[in-house]
Amino acid sequence: MSMRKRPEPVQVVKQRRDAALNVLVQRIPYIQYLGVQFERRGDELTGILSFDEKLIGNPLLPAIHGGVTSAFLEITSVVSLTWATIWDDLEDGTLELNDTSPLPRFPKTIDFTVDYLRSGLPRDAYARARITRAGRRYSSVHVEGWQDNRSKL
Repeated sequence: MSMRKRPEPVQVVKQRRDAALNVLVQRIPYIQYLGVQFERRGDELTGILSFDEKLIGNPLLPAIHGGVTSAFLEITSVVSLTWATIWDDLEDGTLELNDTSPLPRFPKTIDFTVDYLRSGLPRDAYARARITRAGRRYSSVHVEGWQDNRSKL
């Protein structure tokens, strides 16, 4: 009779996942410059763009710069796709991300389209990515961003 490996305590699993996500995000300078953070619930990530005056593009409105909005959505898609790609290796222990380990390869953006439905208000923004196709050579990701109320995308 084979003995099954005892599952790790849930806090240990959470700490390992959070530490890996922090390494993934903290080592990219542009993410740090914009102030983007990620909140994790299981394998789902929510990107958070904390408001800062430096993000304002039009001070008369005021509105978050469209390039910042676009970068935030692209960052969310790339980090989410990378997270989904490394998830199995992270869970079975074959991949360990720490401050000295090399980062996994990030996917390269081929095409990126943003539909601006309204101006970005001077407040925090959130984004969540949904992978619609994941392949070895090509993946497709749909990202939705919002402020205050997700039903008002």
